[in-house]
Amino acid sequence: MSEHFENHDPDSGHAESEHHIVGPATYAIIFVALLIGTALTIGASYLDMGPWNPVIAIAIAVTKATLVVLFFMHIKYSSKLMKLTVGAGLFTFLVLVGMSLSDYLSRAWGQW
Repeated sequence: MSEHFENHDPDSGHAESEHHIVGPATYAIIFVALLIGTALTIGASYLDMGPWNPVIAIAIAVTKATLVVLFFMHIKYSSKLMKLTVGAGLFTFLVLVGMSLSDYLSRAWGQW
């Protein structure tokens, strides 16, 4: 009969027993940070920074996306397997962008 009881030990490694409750204050802080990021994006669009405009815009977008993934998608409090899955997706994206850029930069522009 004892084999029917589940092990509720938090150190047992079972993901089902691990739940993290995120308070409303955390969501409010992240929401305000995303609003500030949106305001920075709009403000940066009015400034002429030459070739740095896309760099600044992408930096702000990456920061906002990181906040969304970590807190609203609960990856910060997830298992190591979920963090590895997100990391693998990011790595795949970076490989694809790198391959596209290497193709773009290796073309003989203006020689045709």
